[in-house]
Amino acid sequence: MSFKITTLIENSADKDSGLECEHGLSFFIEKDDVKILFDTGQSGKFLSNAEKLGVDLNCLDYVAISHGHYDHSGGFLELASRFSGFELITGTGFFEKKYGLKKQEYKYLGNSFTEEDLKAFNLLHRSVSEPVTHLGRGIYILTAFPRVNSTEGINPRFKLEQGGELIADEFNDEILLAIDTPKGIVVVMGCSHPGVRNMLDAVKTYFQRPIHAVLGGTHLIEAGGKQLEESVKYLSDERIELLGVSHCTGKDAMSRLKESVPGYFHNLTGSIVILD
Repeated sequence: MSFKITTLIENSADKDSGLECEHGLSFFIEKDDVKILFDTGQSGKFLSNAEKLGVDLNCLDYVAISHGHYDHSGGFLELASRFSGFELITGTGFFEKKYGLKKQEYKYLGNSFTEEDLKAFNLLHRSVSEPVTHLGRGIYILTAFPRVNSTEGINPRFKLEQGGELIADEFNDEILLAIDTPKGIVVVMGCSHPGVRNMLDAVKTYFQRPIHAVLGGTHLIEAGGKQLEESVKYLSDERIELLGVSHCTGKDAMSRLKESVPGYFHNLTGSIVILD
């Protein structure tokens, strides 16, 4: 079995890599003969990085976008204008307009494309609402995460537009990618807005197997006090062998995870993880 995860873009990069970085996230996952792009950054910069890293995006089977924020979906239009033949997978409500409150003003944080654009590109689109969707070859999409950890609240500054009004965004569109391997479940996440513990608890409940690796964002950058304490303890106690979290995780949380999790690494643009 071949299994490889390449980080095409992230907030930071090795200064000697020659790769571009931005506030965004994009992973290329290869498992056996299945090729998946998870998130598309906030621009098309991940495409030039893919070329430099020798990643062929002509062979994509699926493009999964974790949620409808610009830093995860912003590069999709440029991808779709250059590549075809893949199926887009999103969560329910992905195309709702999303906003964030900053300095007393609401800023649009949502997607740069619509469902009509998908029709123009003649792309297949699957909107998942069931808690677990099996794509085959031990690859799964999870969503509809039970909110079981009371301290994992969503910042009220995040809003979505419904019926002409702005309401609290519960991020019901958020999805994650889970890959079943002999050593345990490998989890790829976008921002974990529903709560990193809630999301990983859903993975454990469904698979009843240990989590071997976690890559992506945890949104602990806005966590503090009890939420941060409990999240760091949770990730430390889970005995996750590889913990490559960054993006929206925040310097404080990353520093603490580095100290407490032996398998922690700062997942940078260009990082490559190869699993047996």
